[in-house]
Amino acid sequence: MSLSDRATPLSTPPSLTWSATECSLYRPGERFDSWRLSWVAEEARPSDLAAVASSSEALRLVFTASKTRRVPVGVIGPREASDAEYKLAEAVGRALGEHGLQLLCGGKSGVMEAACKGNLEAGGLPIGLLPDTEWRESNPYVAIPIATGIGPVRNAILARASTVLVAIGGGYGTLTEMAYGLHFDRPVLALGDAPFVEGILACETPGDVIAHIARHLLDNAPRAA
Repeated sequence: MSLSDRATPLSTPPSLTWSATECSLYRPGERFDSWRLSWVAEEARPSDLAAVASSSEALRLVFTASKTRRVPVGVIGPREASDAEYKLAEAVGRALGEHGLQLLCGGKSGVMEAACKGNLEAGGLPIGLLPDTEWRESNPYVAIPIATGIGPVRNAILARASTVLVAIGGGYGTLTEMAYGLHFDRPVLALGDAPFVEGILACETPGDVIAHIARHLLDNAPRAA
């Protein structure tokens, strides 16, 4: 069975509305706190609420129009990417940038370079968590290079630091990062020829990736006490 055959269906999101004057997202009885990334009880409603078509659109509004804590989304994949993997990673990076999401990756070539390229061109500031001791070892599209000097051990840090992991293609190195993500209870999304691991969420398109991230950060966000 191919990865696409295992694609995870998305449930219908709750009714979402947006206030342009307050730059706030609402659902029945609650308002989304964009700094704490949680829902808070609130019955009062501003007068300019407008319906939001989807959770993905709500995600874009929250992360581009309001003051938001930038929790990173990790993109992982091989240094030697095929043309198809490179294009797919570039599209994912661009989609993350267009939705105001913070990209974190290993900062090297292949899938990492492609994701950074798309993200930077979309106005993002991609972070590269490098295994090297010098920041200049990053690919040319990394905006914030962090030279760890710890080699492949940085894979565990990348998985721990990311709120969601997106795997595009890859072999043993990517498989290790996916396993770390599952171990740290992170949602792990897979595209293209990424290895299949029980527990991952298979996606067919970058749009599916954004929809799953929206479900994680918005639909399934905790409610503040």
